[in-house]
Amino acid sequence: MNDESPPTEDAPDPDTMTMGLDLDAPEQSQEPKVYQVLARKYRPQTFDELIGQDAMVQTLANAIERDRIAHAFIMTGVRGVGKTTTARLIAKALNCIGPDGQGGPTISPCGRCEPCQAIAEGRHIDVVEMDAASHTGVDDVREIIEAVRYASVSARYKIYIIDEVHMLSKSAFNALLKTLEEPPPHVKFIFATTEIDKVPVTVLSRTQRFDLRRISAEQLKDHFAKIAKAEGVQAEGEALAVIARAAEGSARDGLSLLDQAISHGEDTVTADAVRKMLGLADRGRIRRLLDVVLEGDARRLLAELDEAHQLGIDPSAVIRGLMETAHGISRAKAGGAGDVMRSDEERAAAAAHAEKLGWPQLHRLWQLLLKGLADVQVAPDPREALDMALLRLVHAAGMPDPGAVIDALKGGRPLPPVAPAKGGAAPAPDTTAAEAQAEPEPAQPRMPADFAGFIKTLEDAGNMARAIELHDKVGLVAYEPPKLVLQPKAPLDQDFARDLATKAKDATGTAWVIELAQTGGDASLREQEQLAEAQARDAVLNDPMVKAVTDAFPDAELETVNQKGA
Repeated sequence: MNDESPPTEDAPDPDTMTMGLDLDAPEQSQEPKVYQVLARKYRPQTFDELIGQDAMVQTLANAIERDRIAHAFIMTGVRGVGKTTTARLIAKALNCIGPDGQGGPTISPCGRCEPCQAIAEGRHIDVVEMDAASHTGVDDVREIIEAVRYASVSARYKIYIIDEVHMLSKSAFNALLKTLEEPPPHVKFIFATTEIDKVPVTVLSRTQRFDLRRISAEQLKDHFAKIAKAEGVQAEGEALAVIARAAEGSARDGLSLLDQAISHGEDTVTADAVRKMLGLADRGRIRRLLDVVLEGDARRLLAELDEAHQLGIDPSAVIRGLMETAHGISRAKAGGAGDVMRSDEERAAAAAHAEKLGWPQLHRLWQLLLKGLADVQVAPDPREALDMALLRLVHAAGMPDPGAVIDALKGGRPLPPVAPAKGGAAPAPDTTAAEAQAEPEPAQPRMPADFAGFIKTLEDAGNMARAIELHDKVGLVAYEPPKLVLQPKAPLDQDFARDLATKAKDATGTAWVIELAQTGGDASLREQEQLAEAQARDAVLNDPMVKAVTDAFPDAELETVNQKGA
């Protein structure tokens, strides 16, 4: 009987086994190196590296230097400005012990001691980070409340960093209030949120608030230039400016775009490549659409829109593109700096349009595009709404300037001609529609210059009863059109203010705010007139010549004679 069991299929063949290394065997594969995105690789590790938040850093430095460290902080701002990064830097600043282990809280943590390194790597047992978006309930907060009673294990302070704190439930906030108001001396809370208005006032009143500002495009551009140099990437200054502008004040968003641009351009970042990457390259189609609209060519416009629809361009994107172009033309006309998001060709086209278009045309173009955008967003078929909106623009392009129409009417000159849209029927010259187009809107009554003028405006509008009450029964506190503050000098009906506001709007064409005050009013106009009359009477009676007459004739009386013009 053979005791040896047959070798299994997975067992090594003893004839092929050798002592030491098997030189013929392939080397074991090493773990692939994981690429770290720029936003994480270049996350600030000191307050000196934190850009755009100098005021906050100075406040924290003073607080640490004077040992006036708050027990709770809340960081607010748009995404990517450094809220969570700042929270971690504060944790390092409060727990740093220095390279020799003898240091105290400092605004410049060493980054070499064990607490600094552990916090930077996210493994310090006394620095707890919690995402409130996924831990919203009162049970999650109750765990914190139970844990704060115990001293920190190795750090100077036990620190709780709660990100997106506005996501906590109402009951969770309420459970945290007492602990947040009177935490143990070894505990610090640091909150971060993008929606500060959703955080209860009871929480805000217990924290020291820091509003992190959007980082300026110039600061972002310089920051990205340093990172590109550190990465060995050739980047055009204009390309970095475009990325900084697109980041909208967020360092993280900008670094994500820079990461993408480096991959897109194979370690070379150019402005044209960045614009193409961001979807800004097809603005030539938008410029062509605007030219067609301004020329009034309806048939060609519909052909352009059909082509855009076939390419899958969203109707809202077309309207927004035209609005961006109109804005660029307006900036060029006003002498503003060119938009770095646009190429040199686009800036030249904007300047050319600015020379040809007047301000009334640009304002009308913007308002019609704004109306068209609203129509596209609510219409059952956005494509149809786009066609109608731009056809309305084509029709408006042939209309004369409203200012020119008004000047012609005032001067008795012929009205400017109405240019028919190409591809459409010319308007009939003998219809009332042509006259209606040229007819200016009725002039709105001008705002009265003073309170007396306001009363006169009501009289002219037929509101005699209210005008008399304003004259006789109220004193003026403030006349700040369209706001009027009055002090009643005699009883008024309970609907006086509301009814007066309605009548004032009818008379002036403007909505008024009528307020009644208890004090501070002048004498009523009637009282002022009576006082003026009495003063004039006294002045006359005290005149030496009149006084001589009254002395000679004691029964003489002074009477007022009203003379009416013939």
